Amino acid sequence: MLGASRITPFLWYATEAEDAARFYTAIFRNSRIGAIARYPVGGPGPAGEVMTVEFEIEGQSFIALNGGRQDFQFNDAISFQIHCETQEEVDYYWERLAAGGTPVQCGWLKDKYGLSWQVVPRMLPELFLKDANTAERVMQAMLKMKKLDIRKLKEAAQ
Repeated sequence: MLGASRITPFLWYATEAEDAARFYTAIFRNSRIGAIARYPVGGPGPAGEVMTVEFEIEGQSFIALNGGRQDFQFNDAISFQIHCETQEEVDYYWERLAAGGTPVQCGWLKDKYGLSWQVVPRMLPELFLKDANTAERVMQAMLKMKKLDIRKLKEAAQ
C-alpha cells in the first residue's frame, strides 16, 4: 500500500475509479498511481475489471473503488481542501478540477466525478481571525465569488 497514512480516504465510483485516479494524479505534481487490483472470478464485479486503484496525492494515500452502483454518489458533506499560497495556484487547481465539473461558491467546486473540492488561499483563515468587522467584510466578499480572488479578499479586509 502507498504511504503510511493512518486514515485513507476510500472513494466509491460506479466504474470510473482508474480514470479518476489518473485525473487527480495528472493535476497534482507530487502524486502517483500505486497498485491496481482487479476483480477475481466469482467476485461482485466482472472478472479482470479494475476493482481498486491506490493513489497518492501530496503524501496522502487514497483508494478508489469501482463499486458498480450508480446510486452511491458523492455529496457536499465531504470535500477535500487545497491550501494555495498564490493566486496562480488557486487558478491552476480551480481550472483543472472544475474542468467538466461544476463551480459552486466560496471556493468550492464539484469535479467531473462529483467529488467536492475547496480551493482556498492559505491566508484566508488569518483574515477571519483579525476582528469581527474584518471577518464580516471578507465573508461578504467571499459569498459573491465562486473561484476565490486573493486580491479582492485582501481588499475587503482593509
